[in-house]
This record gives sequence, structure tokens and C-alpha cells, in this order.
Amino acid sequence: KGKCPEDGWDESTIELFLHELAIMDSNNFLGNCGVGEREGRVASGLVARRHYRLIHGIGRSGDISAVQPKAAGSSLLNKLTNSVVLDIIKLAGVRTVTSCFVVPMATGMSLTLCFLTLRHKRPKAKYIIWPRIDQKSCFKSMITAGFEPVVIENVLEGDELRTDIEAVEAKIKALGAENILCVHSTTSCFAPRVPDRLEELAVICASYDIPHIVNNAYGIQSSKCMHLIQQGARVGRIDAFVQSLDKNFMVPVGGAIIAGFSESFIQEISKMYPGRASASPSLDVLITLLSLGTSGYKQLLKERKVSNTFLKSSFNKIFLLQTSMSLKNLDENNDAAVTQLGSMLFTRQVSGARVVPCGSVQTVNNYTFKGFMSHTNDYPCAYLNAASAIGIKKQDVDTFLKRLDKCLKTSRKERNKEKNVDEISNSNTSSEQLES
Repeated sequence: KGKCPEDGWDESTIELFLHELAIMDSNNFLGNCGVGEREGRVASGLVARRHYRLIHGIGRSGDISAVQPKAAGSSLLNKLTNSVVLDIIKLAGVRTVTSCFVVPMATGMSLTLCFLTLRHKRPKAKYIIWPRIDQKSCFKSMITAGFEPVVIENVLEGDELRTDIEAVEAKIKALGAENILCVHSTTSCFAPRVPDRLEELAVICASYDIPHIVNNAYGIQSSKCMHLIQQGARVGRIDAFVQSLDKNFMVPVGGAIIAGFSESFIQEISKMYPGRASASPSLDVLITLLSLGTSGYKQLLKERKVSNTFLKSSFNKIFLLQTSMSLKNLDENNDAAVTQLGSMLFTRQVSGARVVPCGSVQTVNNYTFKGFMSHTNDYPCAYLNAASAIGIKKQDVDTFLKRLDKCLKTSRKERNKEKNVDEISNSNTSSEQLES
């Protein structure tokens, strides 16, 4: 039926299955005589084994989803992977999704492919409406496709940054709907930015007849992100949503899933891909999902939620105990102390945590972003954030919190030393002035 099995398969069963697929490809036929320019020849046995002898890749020159006559096994692998991934997307919360395909490019280039497909539908359009998120690849995806990003600044509500819906609609009216390729929104992002208001954006896109592409990079693992996509498609318009394979399925970097609610439009995107493509991302995610099964993947999603709750509550405890060491305090006292905290964490083998100072400026493709990494020009303070992504264990959170606590204490001691030195220096200066 092309669905992910409920219970995961053992490794020997998966290897047998892959071997059966491989022997359906012509390069593995006994007595095969290949006289074309691409016949699945591999010089290294190690490389052949690494790819389970599935050498032909996926698709044909005109369509990444097309069947290759001389590579029936690789073609079947491609179709099975797309079907299993579609099943997982439905399981994760977007139940009305109709089509998807795995593409051997990371999220940024996959977004570019979506924009290039829309170019043929809207030849006059040159702008993309983009609620700001300070992440380079999604910004560069629009530039690479040849369009001009129209950056919509977020609005601060409490300590959260949210989509400025009024500014989006005002910009659409100012530029003219026919000149806008699409709205490019985002679900998964780092705090203090929260997911875009997808329902409101989807309604605007439907009312102005503007396509809507969603960057859902690591959103499959988040029930909230998937719910937003489902609701957006229900009340308005979402043409496609793009997600990363490595971020959501714990496989090597280099693949993404393009999914949507119109099978014909998703097929148009797949036909836009020029040439054949690597089967490695498809193979990796199929092996992973067959070994996990739906029960295993659901368990990982559950563990991520538990870890996220634990991380939040523990974060709060640390900063209540270390009130004098809040990053707001650090920032008010010394900019260098903020960046030093990030360095201290990294040298103590804490990866992924981000310390974001105030006022940093970054230029990306001739566009200058003030307050880069904080998703707004003037966020009121510096901050630290950390993510509990799929696969994280309670032990990871515990270790991180212990190291963070030590770093904060060390930073406080160093700051107190500097304060004492400054006080002594000021005292000596005052004494010298009195004597003179």
C-alpha cells in the first residue's frame, strides 16, 4: 500500500529488501551489455556497497519522478520513498496533503525550485513577500531564483516577534498582486520569533490570488507547525511547503521534501528539476523510516516534546537562581560578556545553543539586516536560545544545563573581578587628584 509499517523492520530484512530492488536495475543483470554513456558502472566496490548497488539514481532527464526503464529497482525505490514520506506527513498532522516528493537538495535550493516553477505561472511577477527571519539560506533562495525579496519586519508582542499581517496586506496593495510571485512564510524558527500567522497569511493569499510557499524546514517534528499548515490550507491558500530531511528524520544533510495540496502543482515542481538526481537522500530516509516504523517515529516525536518541556522549565530555574546573570544584565554591563558566553559554551562542547547580542549587522546579497539573528532591527536585549530537536535525550538537556550553569557562574566571577579592578583604579585616581 506504500505506507510506512507500524513496527520497524530489522536491519537484515531491510538489506534483503534493498538487494531485491537492486537486482531489478539493468547494471546488476547477469550478462548485461551496456553501451550507453550512463550504464551504472562503479569503479570502487566500496562505493557500490555504500549505495547498495543502486547506482542509476532517480528520475529521467525531464522529470525527477519519472520511471527509468533500465532502472526499475531505483524507480520503485523512489516511488516507495515518496509514498512512505507522504504517509508520515499525514501522521505528523497535515492530513489533507495530497502529494510530495523527495528532492536531493537541501531546503534552500528546494525553495528556489518552487519559486522557479511559479515563474512560468506568473511571468510579470518580480517580488516575493517575506516576513523576516534571520536565516541566510531561505533569503538567498529568493535571490538565486531571480526575485526581489520584500522584507516585512515583525512586530514585538510581549517578548515574542510575530507576523505583521497589516504590513503584508499593505505591501501587496502597494506593489500590485500581479507583480508578486508569492508570499514566502516560515513555520519553524528560533525564539524569540514564533511561527508566522499562517492562517491569516493563507486567507490573504486566497483573497488576492497570490501563491503561498511555506518554509517548514524542521516543522514535521513539531505538531504545532503541522497544525498551522493544516489550518492554513483549510481556511485559505498554501501551494507548497518544504521541509528538510536531516532535521526531521536524522539522516545526512542533502535532501528535502516538497509537499502540497494540489497533486498537479507538485508534479510541475518535480518536472522543473533538470536531469536525473541522486537517490542517496531517498535511500537514507526510506531505510530510516523502515527501521523506525510509525510507532518508532511517533515515540521520537513524543520524546522531543517531553525534552522540550523539561528544557523550558530547567531554563527558567537556572535564570531564577542566577538573576544577576540574565543576558539582559550581561548586555547592559558589557557586550563582550554576551559573546564570551557563547564562546565558553562552544569550547565546553555545547553545540547548537545560540547567544545573540544586540545590534549586530549582517549584509546578505547586498541587503543589510540590522540586529541580525534576532529577526528584528531593535530587539530590547541579548538572549540565549537552545532547541530540543528530534532525537534529543534527557541526558543531552541535563549536560547542557550543567555546563550552562558553570559558564554563567564563571562569567559572573570574571565580571566581579573586572568590577573590583575598576573600583581600585578609580580609587587610586581619586587619591592622586586629592594629593595634587
